[in-house]
Amino acid sequence: MKKYASLLLFALLLNGCDDGDLTVDTIDFEDVTSASCDPLTNTLIYKLKPQESLLLNMLPNKILNKPTLEGADPLTYTIDDKDYRVVYRAYDGTVAQENICGSIPPKTPNVTEEWIAKPGGTIEIRTSEVYRTPAPADGHTEIIGYNHNIIFRNITFLKPNQPEQVQPEYVFGDFLTNVDAVVVSFLEPENAKYCPEFKKVFNNNTSNSLVIENFDGANLIKNEDTPTGTPRTSLINLNATTNNLYYRTYNGNLPLAANENYYCLEKTPTNPTVKDTWVGVAGVANVSGIIEVTTTSSLKVFKHQIVLKNVTLTKDNSTFKLATNFILGTVTTIAP
Repeated sequence: MKKYASLLLFALLLNGCDDGDLTVDTIDFEDVTSASCDPLTNTLIYKLKPQESLLLNMLPNKILNKPTLEGADPLTYTIDDKDYRVVYRAYDGTVAQENICGSIPPKTPNVTEEWIAKPGGTIEIRTSEVYRTPAPADGHTEIIGYNHNIIFRNITFLKPNQPEQVQPEYVFGDFLTNVDAVVVSFLEPENAKYCPEFKKVFNNNTSNSLVIENFDGANLIKNEDTPTGTPRTSLINLNATTNNLYYRTYNGNLPLAANENYYCLEKTPTNPTVKDTWVGVAGVANVSGIIEVTTTSSLKVFKHQIVLKNVTLTKDNSTFKLATNFILGTVTTIAP
């Protein structure tokens, strides 16, 4: 009789452990990689464990590829359980991306427990650039993405049939967005142009351009050979009003005649429209943001090679460097 009772007890225990339910006391996803259902808008960011999910739902395009400056406040949003929601779920089986993002989610696994963040907490996001590694040998840098570190402050989870769980700080963790790296290069350096009447020197490809406006040509472009190893020099953003450097990308192709007259006009045309503008960081004498012009001649034809040294460009707190010795191009002038 005791033998049969023992077998019955074992069977009951075995059956009780086979229902797949997950009992959860704390939520820990800090070391789990995050992903997005919609990388273009990032309205739903999630983390998955075998039988658990942590979901962050926000309005579209609230993850900004804009680094948080040192000492500056992070980007913040208030949890309201409407436009900004944080939800934890436990399941009775293995959960996958399709269960979170599918237009018609699979019927299984079933949600066995759901915690919803009570309105009032804060979503805090600090962002930094992610650069290509190892760095290219010529000294230029490439931003390939942005890392967004997300923390919930004073978040309160409403647990079913249990007391609220309050956490002053809950680390959601890192979320990575990828971007196409900006690499400035020109296949034809000889195509650089100089417009002395409008104080511009530039080079361009089909859909991007590098321009120095308010260019100090009077001091840098002269019909005189420079001594060997002694180029004429100046600085980017000299006195804030001279040698202003801009790298622009466009929402279409520049005109075929761009190298001849697109910039050599009093007012630069507005078609195609500008997509992004990066601005040169002001130079520091003998350190960074240096313009060097080396002039050589044959008869009355003078060629001026323009080199930018240790130049950094910036946009929305992001920065990247040109090659340490970046050749903007060579422009030609003819002496009278």
